[in-house]
Amino acid sequence: MTRIWLVVAALLLAGCGVEPSGPAAGGEAPTGVARGVTLYFVDARHQLQPRLRQTDRLGTISEAMSLLLTGPGDSGLRTEIAAGTVTRVGVTTEPDVIQLMVPFTVHDVTRLGIHQLVCTALGVHVQSGGSRTVKVRVRFVQPTPESDRERSCPLITVDGAR
Repeated sequence: MTRIWLVVAALLLAGCGVEPSGPAAGGEAPTGVARGVTLYFVDARHQLQPRLRQTDRLGTISEAMSLLLTGPGDSGLRTEIAAGTVTRVGVTTEPDVIQLMVPFTVHDVTRLGIHQLVCTALGVHVQSGGSRTVKVRVRFVQPTPESDRERSCPLITVDGAR
C-alpha cells in the first residue's frame, strides 16, 4: 500500500506535463466602449469624411444606417443620398458579405452616396470586432446590376490603416 501512495505522490509532483504558456494571438481586439457611431458624409472637396455621431454606444448596422439617412445635421458636410421619409434599412449578414436593403432606387444615390452606406456599415462591423475583409452588397428597391456588386470602403483598408 505504501508503494501505491509513493507512486501517486510522485505522479502528483510530476504534474501532467503541460507547460504554462503566454496568451495566444487572437487577432485584432474590438475597439472597446464606443462613444457613438461613425457615419460617413461628403465634404466640399467631394471627399468622404467620417463623423462621430454621439449616441453613447455603437449600436447595430441597421441603427447606423437610420442615423446616416437622417443626414449630416449641422456638421458642415452633406450627403449624396436623396432625402426620404423612410430611414429603415434591412441588414443581413453572411460570413463574407453584409447585405443592405435600402428604401430607394439606384437613381436616388450617387457613387459617393453608395460609399457613404458601405463605409458606415463596415465601420460598425469592424468596430464591433468584425473582419475588415467583409464586403457590402447594397440592394435597391428596383432590380439593378448595381445590387449584385460586392463593395469595400476606400477608407477602411484590409491592412489595418484607416
